[in-house]
Amino acid sequence: MPVDEPHRVVCHLDRLLEERGMTLAALAEAVGVTVVNLSVLKNDRAKAIRFSTLTAICDVLGCQPGDVLSLDPGES
Repeated sequence: MPVDEPHRVVCHLDRLLEERGMTLAALAEAVGVTVVNLSVLKNDRAKAIRFSTLTAICDVLGCQPGDVLSLDPGES
């Protein structure tokens, strides 16, 4: 995949936060990252995520990595 081609990874933080009645700011504080960094992830603009950050998000939200991220099948 060329560097400038968009990825197909979709983030589900909006849904997870809503289900838990939690704000992005509260999650950022609990995880130890900035709201800006989580916003980039939440809005599907992130190019990468550290496993330690994904683990912390899952720990705080009580979920699995597959609950946070999925792959859009795209066009076949």
